[in-house]
Amino acid sequence: MKKFLLALFILPLLLSFALESFHPAVSEVTHPHTTAASEMENIHTETVEYRQGNTILEGYLAYNHKLDKPSPGVMIVHAWKGLGEYEKRRARQLAEMGYVAFAADIYGKGIRPQSNEEAGKQAGIYRSNRPLLRDRANAGLQVLQQHPLVEDDKITAIGYCFGGGTVLELARSGAPVAGVVSFHGNLDTPNPADAKNIQGKVLVLHGANDPLVPPAQVQAFVQEMRDAEVDWHMTMYGNAVHSFTEPEAGDDPSKGTAYNAKADRRSWQAMQDFFKEIFEMPASNS
Repeated sequence: MKKFLLALFILPLLLSFALESFHPAVSEVTHPHTTAASEMENIHTETVEYRQGNTILEGYLAYNHKLDKPSPGVMIVHAWKGLGEYEKRRARQLAEMGYVAFAADIYGKGIRPQSNEEAGKQAGIYRSNRPLLRDRANAGLQVLQQHPLVEDDKITAIGYCFGGGTVLELARSGAPVAGVVSFHGNLDTPNPADAKNIQGKVLVLHGANDPLVPPAQVQAFVQEMRDAEVDWHMTMYGNAVHSFTEPEAGDDPSKGTAYNAKADRRSWQAMQDFFKEIFEMPASNS
């Protein structure tokens, strides 16, 4: 009887202890580009004024303030509405990965189109004047080249939509970049023979259903790269249209522009693998 009573007393204590000690595993689901707040605290950001000719430009610089030696640099070129929070967020993401990132300004300080009509007019200025577009892109590149934390022989450029076409023009200008990455950018150029000036590698990340960059333009680009014997490759994402990396583009592909989470995640990883090849840095899932 005593043993039975003792068991009745001890059993609840053991059960209570077991329950308190048990901590079930929690699976945390995050956006593919979400970063811990503690990492963000290490990122230094600043607005940078610079010039191209007589035009004042205003870019955005981001890097880890704990960097104690020069690191590769990445220039980001904005879509057709100009430098905004989207490109700044990308710059911070790249800084979290160990790069010195600079979001360049093609349009000029204070010129930030608010409507598609205004954006079309601004983008048209530079698409119809490729030498000016190249000069603006090279001005941004110089900001990185001159920064003390950047290895000036290890610089790449990435761009979105209008910016994707811009970084391709930067490469065609003969700029000393190790590589360029175009995310759903336009691929056309008035002077395909300029591809012979490309010094680095080229990566094009393209929505297979993009109506704004039709198959004929894609084929012309492929021929351009072949003729110039560029080290290039292109990845097409099924069911993706224009602006597939931009959540602000909405979710209706029938409009020609829409966000595609899979293509966004896969293209970001493709960029990281591309950088790893160029810089011999480990890829990150940030």
